[in-house]
Amino acid sequence: MEISINGAPVYFTLDVFGGIPISATLVVTWAIMLLLTGLCIWMTRDLKVAGISKKQAVAEFLVTTAENFVNNNMGPKWSRYIPFIAALFALSLCSSLSSLLGLFAPTADLSTELAWAIVVFIMITGTKIRSGGVGGYLKGFTKPIFILTPFNIISELATPISMAFRHFGNIISGTVISTLVYAALATANRALFGLLPGLVGDLLGEIPFLSVGVPAVLSLYFDWFSSFMQAFIFCMLTMMYIATAAEDG
Repeated sequence: MEISINGAPVYFTLDVFGGIPISATLVVTWAIMLLLTGLCIWMTRDLKVAGISKKQAVAEFLVTTAENFVNNNMGPKWSRYIPFIAALFALSLCSSLSSLLGLFAPTADLSTELAWAIVVFIMITGTKIRSGGVGGYLKGFTKPIFILTPFNIISELATPISMAFRHFGNIISGTVISTLVYAALATANRALFGLLPGLVGDLLGEIPFLSVGVPAVLSLYFDWFSSFMQAFIFCMLTMMYIATAAEDG
């Protein structure tokens, strides 16, 4: 069975491994991870103390930006999370921008954000247990009064769900809006030039004059700005939840 969106396969089966379902989300995500890994290896080769190359300058800028991002929001004691936050941001951003290459964006699949959110949730829970112990973690569900325990448990479990749906909802909404605008412009284009008589109107109606300019502006927002902002927000929430978990513990 194969399902496609805009002609791009989203789901297919790889018979080599006994019919294990392999989705386009997995393929593109692994391709992005391999690309990012290769890029990191390439940019960190032949490092020098003096007379650095432009490649090394860019690498140092990215590392410094990641360090400042984490240290300014969590504090220097959380510097061990710098690689994770930087990798999460890069993966989220590249996954969203992969649609510009005609690929299926992994962030348009809810399972992607849910996987990230579950990893973050495990880290949050681990931080709470390390800070206050298992007893302190369980006791936290009874605060401020015991009767609120069920609601506290629901609130705890809702954390990864809310993170995943927030990221996914903003990405998919941009895709839907862009698709609707493209369809509306195509319809308006045919209606406008269809007013011309005969073959001229039919020919001009098929040329997407109205689709020039407007989609580019939408792409600038939904593909570039929105992708950056959603990666930024997801990482900010991750840092906030982990730092708060240590304080609560």
